[in-house]
Amino acid sequence: MLEVLIFIYQNYWDKHDALAFEESDETIMAYELSQAGFNHQDILHAVDWVKDLRRSVAQPQYLQDVQAIRIFCDAERDKINDESLNFLSLLHRSDIITAYERDLIIDRAMVLAQPQLTMEDIRWITMMVLWDETRKQDYLFVEDALFNPHGLTIQ
Repeated sequence: MLEVLIFIYQNYWDKHDALAFEESDETIMAYELSQAGFNHQDILHAVDWVKDLRRSVAQPQYLQDVQAIRIFCDAERDKINDESLNFLSLLHRSDIITAYERDLIIDRAMVLAQPQLTMEDIRWITMMVLWDETRKQDYLFVEDALFNPHGLTIQ
């Protein structure tokens, strides 16, 4: 299903406000994804994933106590490797993502059917969560981290 989400991201989020899709847009998108050869069930799950992301982004964000520590549960550690969890922690400590966005990224990762996710998968999910004009700079940082052949470097 992640391949479908990446296709949606590459072909729709760049051209439209991802948070403004209406029901008719989703129907057209589902048809086009079907024509591109994606599995019907994967398409349905991906569209639901995007809807859930939109609902979550629209929710008021909670504020985290600066002294709070995020402990990852066993299921999260089993599905998301240490490198990816460290990446999310780095983004949070660097104030690139909020605690709410970090938890939203983890939530969106956990609902994917894949038993394990790679660093590249988590970077894609992070970009999808951050895709919003008001977060353009943060989005570009994560995009650079995803496509930079030398990996993420902070100076």
